[in-house]
Amino acid sequence: MTHRLRIALAQFDFPVGDVAGNARRIIDLIAEARDVHRADIVMFPELAVSGYPPEDLLYRPSFLRDCELALDDVARSVSGIVAVVGWPQSAGAVVYNAASVLRDGGIDRSYRKRELPNYAVFDERRYFDVDPDRDDCVFEVKGVPVGLVICEDLWFPEPIASTVKAGARLLLVPNASPFERDKSIQRDALMAERSRDNGVGIAYLNVVGGQDALVFDGASVLADGDGTLHPAAEAFAEHWLVADYDASSRKFTRVQWPAETDESRESLAWRAIVRGIRDYCGKNGFTRTWLGLSGGIDSSLVMALAVDALGAENVTAVRMPSRYTADLSNDLAQQQCDALGVRLLALPIEQPFEAYLHTLRETFAGKDADVTEENLQSRIRGALMMAMSNKFGGLLLTTGNKSEYAVGYATIYGDMCGGYAPIKDLYKTEVFALSRWRNAVAGREEIPVAVIERPPSAELRENQKDQDSLPPYDVLDAILLRHVDQEQSRDEIVAEGFDPAIVDRVVRLVRISEWKRHQAAPGPKVSRRAFGKERRYPISNGYRG
Repeated sequence: MTHRLRIALAQFDFPVGDVAGNARRIIDLIAEARDVHRADIVMFPELAVSGYPPEDLLYRPSFLRDCELALDDVARSVSGIVAVVGWPQSAGAVVYNAASVLRDGGIDRSYRKRELPNYAVFDERRYFDVDPDRDDCVFEVKGVPVGLVICEDLWFPEPIASTVKAGARLLLVPNASPFERDKSIQRDALMAERSRDNGVGIAYLNVVGGQDALVFDGASVLADGDGTLHPAAEAFAEHWLVADYDASSRKFTRVQWPAETDESRESLAWRAIVRGIRDYCGKNGFTRTWLGLSGGIDSSLVMALAVDALGAENVTAVRMPSRYTADLSNDLAQQQCDALGVRLLALPIEQPFEAYLHTLRETFAGKDADVTEENLQSRIRGALMMAMSNKFGGLLLTTGNKSEYAVGYATIYGDMCGGYAPIKDLYKTEVFALSRWRNAVAGREEIPVAVIERPPSAELRENQKDQDSLPPYDVLDAILLRHVDQEQSRDEIVAEGFDPAIVDRVVRLVRISEWKRHQAAPGPKVSRRAFGKERRYPISNGYRG
């Protein structure tokens, strides 16, 4: 007998902490999966009830109780379909990362995640326990034995093998796996290996949406029992994903599956950052953003991203020229605002700068001008931008890139002011590449070519260029990639042919700038090792390797 199941995957956003709202949405989506898509089974992402990651909310008994009550409400609503819903399951003094099988108005059974990730952005062992008496989760839907594991379980052979040994002919995997460049390649290879080795079809569902410094890309995927992969679902977008599964051939037929059409590094990074801005604003009550627009590449890229995220009418740029600002910078800022339809304000900083210098004149008597006066200008700008945000409402976006944050080429309480840092995880060379890509895709100069081609400058002193203080960005970023992302030592980097003196300087700058990064605004992770919760180094640190 041929057994066919229709599966609906809910690739949607379930915000952290919105337990009641998530439960209402899950109830509505279950009904839609049954009545509109005629699904036999519907799957929701990992911890859909609580949102992922709930972090220290899991230490609050009231939060755990509300999640349990919400799941009970969801379970009572289920009829005519089977639903798989993720939630944090409290059992006395321990908490499990669980997913429950709901049918006929109740909880049929629950599965507790076996493998708890505790690396990079993950610290699940801080919150969750592993059930020592765990059983494989296999349940029948229309005569087909369906197995269930959760996210990290897929990355280990044993949970899949034992679930299939227990009789599963289809495997469901709910996930909350944040985006990073090139990870999908590794995931797809693993999916093909697991399905081929175990002879079972796998439906992999990933959540979508921005959560502070994380952005979840969705990009859900199906694998037939022979290891054949189907196209990934469109990334960073909410979708119903519907497929039929033939348990005899162990193959999927896609029924409704908006597939990803552009998996280039630039396209994925652009959409990740746009989604991060949009969701950070939306989930924190902001409808508009501000940014200082200098006429340089970083602020130009941030403005284009913000326009895509929120619309030009919700973005205000502020030009804050000083005695060192080139006319070209002012012209280019105006040119980009005209191209994108963004309102541009001008707040010259000469008068407040003079006032600061006058106030400090006696105290600084006999001292030559240095970085102190440069930073004063940046901090005046930061104070003005925060004033605009306070007076008119809206989120201030800061425009620093990963290269600057790495070596401390940014002014604390100055250009680091802001609530969200959209390009915090892009090296300067990546900023240039993404800007060129955007113009090519748009078919026009959304980011003026003159901005891309001019030498970068903070314009805080006469004829200043970034390369006066830093190695060329192609050299700097190559060293930073190895030291920060790949965690190579000084000696390993030198062994690859880099100038030892330059490596020593860069590594030292990274080390002594840790205190600034600890105070930096969050920004969307796109790389393997982003600053923030993924890379946590001590400020007071005597290690020199």
